[in-house]
Amino acid sequence: MKKFQRLESLFLVAFFSFFSIPTALADEPQQGDTKKLELGNGVRLELVYIPPGTFKMGSTAAEKAWATGIEGGAQPGTVREKYEGEPRPMQVSEGFWMGRTEVSFGQFERFVEESGYVTDAEKPGGWTQCFNHQWDRYYYDLRVVHPWERREDKSWRRPNFGTPMKDDYPVVCVSYQDMKAFCSWLTDRERAADRLPKGLELRLPTEAEWAYACRGGSQESHYFWWGNDLMEGKGRLNISAVDFLPGRDTIWPLANAPWSDGCAFLSPVDHYGEKGRNGFGLADMCGGVWEFVLDHFDPAGGHEALHYENNDQFSVSSPVCRGGNYFDVPGNARCAVRLGIHSVSYSDSRDGFRICLGVPKNTVPVPRNE
Repeated sequence: MKKFQRLESLFLVAFFSFFSIPTALADEPQQGDTKKLELGNGVRLELVYIPPGTFKMGSTAAEKAWATGIEGGAQPGTVREKYEGEPRPMQVSEGFWMGRTEVSFGQFERFVEESGYVTDAEKPGGWTQCFNHQWDRYYYDLRVVHPWERREDKSWRRPNFGTPMKDDYPVVCVSYQDMKAFCSWLTDRERAADRLPKGLELRLPTEAEWAYACRGGSQESHYFWWGNDLMEGKGRLNISAVDFLPGRDTIWPLANAPWSDGCAFLSPVDHYGEKGRNGFGLADMCGGVWEFVLDHFDPAGGHEALHYENNDQFSVSSPVCRGGNYFDVPGNARCAVRLGIHSVSYSDSRDGFRICLGVPKNTVPVPRNE
C-alpha cells in the first residue's frame, strides 16, 4: 500500500511539474507576439516582440559597389557608403518590442491633441525641408538644383506634397526632439494606466536594435531584408520608382526601381501587407521614410552599445537615420544605409520614426545654433 502511495505521489509531482513549465514559459514574450497600445479616440499602435539575437552590421565591398552601380544608382565617389563600415558581428542582448510600422500621421496627431505639443518646425523661427513643386531637373551641366527647399510655413500638418495627409501615412517633418517627446508622452500615458511592463519604457530604438530588427533575423549581410535581388523588392517597398510626379508626365530622375509602387511620395504604413513585412513581421523597414534612432552619428560606423557624442555623456547633437525613403534610389534604401542628421531640431518631409518598448536608454538632445 505504501509503495502504491509513493508511486501516486511521484506521479502527481510529475503531472503538475509538466503543466507548470508551459505556464511559466507562457509569461515570457515570444518572437511574433504583439501588443496594441490604446492612444485614445480609437487610435491604436501595434508593437511586435523581437527576441535577443545576433546579426551583422555594415556592408561588404561588393554591396557598396552595387549601391553605386547602374542598378543601385547611388552617387559614386562620395564618402556616404563608408559610413556603413565593414560587416561585423553584433549582439542585441535584451529582447524588445518594436512598432510594426512607422508612427503614422493619425497617431502623432492624437499625441498633439492630448498634450498640446508644438513641434520644432511650428515654433517661432522654425522651419522644415519640403519638396519644391517648381523644381523640374538637376541641371548638372550648369549647376546642381535639388528638389528640396526650406519652408517656414510647413510642418507635419502640411508637408507640401500637394495632397492632404491621411491618418495612415507615416508622419514626417518631425525632429529628434519631437520624436522623443512623443515617446515620453506615450510612456507616461501607459504608466498612468498601469499598462507599462515593469522596467521598460517607450523610446526610439538604438541603432543596433534598429539594424538587427531591419534584417528580420537573418545572419547574413544582405542588401535588403529579403536578400540581394532588387527585383524581389517589387510589392515590398516604396522608393524612387516608375511613378509620375503630381501634375506631371515625368518620374523621379536618376536610378529607379523598374516598376510602379503606386506612390510618387508617401505610401500608407503597411501598404504592402504580409509581403512588405520582414522575418520579424515589421513593415516598411527599407524605403518609405528615413527612421531616426537614439544614437549620435559616428561616421566610422554603427555601434553595438548606444553611442553618444561624448563617450562619458548622454549628449546627442547629430542623430542617426536609417533605411532610406520614398525619394531614394535603390542603392540608398538598403539595410546598411545610415546618415547623420543636421541637428536634433531638424525635420524633413522624407524623415519619420518608429518606436520601441525596451529597457530605458537615456539621451540628451543638444541643439545647435542654426
